[in-house]
Amino acid sequence: MKRVLGMNAGHWGALVVCAALVFGTRCAVAADGVDQLRQFVTATRSAEGSFEQVVTAKSGRKPQQSEGSFAFSRPGKFRWQYELPYQQLLVGDGEKLWSWDKDLNQVAVKRLGDALGATPAAILFGGSDLEQNFELSDGGSAEGLAWVEARPRKPESGFENLRLGLYAGQLRRMEMRDSFGQATVIVFTRLVANPALDPARFRFVPPAGADVIGDDVAPARAPRR
Repeated sequence: MKRVLGMNAGHWGALVVCAALVFGTRCAVAADGVDQLRQFVTATRSAEGSFEQVVTAKSGRKPQQSEGSFAFSRPGKFRWQYELPYQQLLVGDGEKLWSWDKDLNQVAVKRLGDALGATPAAILFGGSDLEQNFELSDGGSAEGLAWVEARPRKPESGFENLRLGLYAGQLRRMEMRDSFGQATVIVFTRLVANPALDPARFRFVPPAGADVIGDDVAPARAPRR
C-alpha cells in the first residue's frame, strides 16, 4: 500500500515540508504576528518539541495524519522524526538533508541549500534572512492566535501561501497550500526554546544494508575526539 507522509521528497519544498516555526521568547500579547515572528527568528537559536500534522490532497480524499518530534539548531541543523503512523526520519546536518524510511530501509540525500530554499522549512531551520525570502503581512487575530501571512519572493518555492499562528512569541500552528493544491496543517506542542542540544542529534549515518540514493552518499562524519 502506498504511504503518504508530508515530508517525503515531493513535499519537502512545500513544508517542511517541515516544518516551520516552533517556539519563541515571550513578548507582549498585543504585538502583531509579524513582530512576534521577527522576534522568534532573532531570539530562538534552538528548540525542540512535538508536532501533529494533517495533509489533505486537492482531491479531498481522506486526510493523512501523522505525529512525531523535532529539534533544531540554527542555521540549517535539524531533526524531524515521524513516529506515527509510520517511522520516518529527516536530519539536516548543516550541509545535507538525509531522509530515512525505516520500513523500506531506504535513505535519500540531497544538498541542504537545494532542499530548503525559500520554503516554510527555511523559516524554522534557516538563518536570519527571513524577509529576503518572504513578503510578510499581518494576518489579524483568530482562535486566540496572532497570524502572519508569508508569501515567497521566488515563484519556484513550491508553495502558494503560508499562514503562521503565534501566541506570546511562540508558533502554535502552521497552515500552507502547495502549488499542487495540497493543504498541510501542523500544530506544535511541548515546546522548549533554546535548550542545550547534543550535536550528535544532527548527524546521520545510514543504517547497515540501507539503499542510499541522492546527490552525495557520503554520511556526515563525527568529530574527532
